[in-house]
Amino acid sequence: MLKQLVALSICTALSQQTPIREIKRVSDKPVLCPRAGCFDSKGAFNPAAVRIGKKTILLYRAQDDAGVSRIGWAESSDGVKFEAAPNPIFDATTEYEKGGGVEDPRLQKIGGIYYLTYTGYNKTDAQLCLAKSTDLKNWERIGIIMPAGKGKWNVRWTKSGAIVPEKINGKYWMYYMGDASDATDQMGIASSPDMVHWQDATDRPILARRPGMFDAKVVEPGPAPILTPEGILLIYNGADDKLAYRTGWALFDRKDPTHVLRRAEQPLFQPDLQWEKEGQVPNVVFVEGMIKDGQKYLLYYGGADANVGVAEMRLSK
Repeated sequence: MLKQLVALSICTALSQQTPIREIKRVSDKPVLCPRAGCFDSKGAFNPAAVRIGKKTILLYRAQDDAGVSRIGWAESSDGVKFEAAPNPIFDATTEYEKGGGVEDPRLQKIGGIYYLTYTGYNKTDAQLCLAKSTDLKNWERIGIIMPAGKGKWNVRWTKSGAIVPEKINGKYWMYYMGDASDATDQMGIASSPDMVHWQDATDRPILARRPGMFDAKVVEPGPAPILTPEGILLIYNGADDKLAYRTGWALFDRKDPTHVLRRAEQPLFQPDLQWEKEGQVPNVVFVEGMIKDGQKYLLYYGGADANVGVAEMRLSK
């Protein structure tokens, strides 16, 4: 009986441990907003982020008045005040992108090459796609890497690829979102030998929705994960039954990226400000970009599918 109580105590303690000490806003105002008459007139949101020298670069989802998305470029010398370029740096050109556009970029740099995962939306299917670049401005499309409706468990659309920064067990790994058969959006994992050919690594979601919790309806990867001494730390976006989006985390085994060690019981970050509660989609904070800044990380997020905000995250250790 004593051994059972000790084991229960240890399990309870582990479930309550969090690798993240805090997330707090750096600014109460958006750091990037839509511009009237431009290609981002309806929305400037959901950015990938990278630090090059002393400049912070955002590759953000830019939506025009017709609802078509492109990827814009914005840069800053302090990580807060951004200036957006006059033209997009990535536009819809293929049949699997035309109509809806290119959405929700995420970045990972491996061996001097930037890999850009994004959603190609042709008004019929949303599919997870990949492109690569050495300068962030000239892109070579690799194509659709997780086709819609052809996965082991994802029966419709695929989105949101967050690539692990290094090979594990001889493979590249990517957390992504797919549509499960119960009409909810859940998180899966795919692997690749070459960054080109990807396939599901499991026959079911590895981070499933949890009824009654902040991720009851949607479990969607955020920025590319980071490697910590404790494991692979992934920030994710969870939506409840009312489709309010909040920020969670999950920790995976560094030797087995399919194995979940722990995940958030409560959200770390939620929509509180007016511009996070009111917009194209109300009550949304959607973290998609992350850069290391000294002892902290800067998180760039979409607010209500309209603007970009910035928060800082500090790890527990």
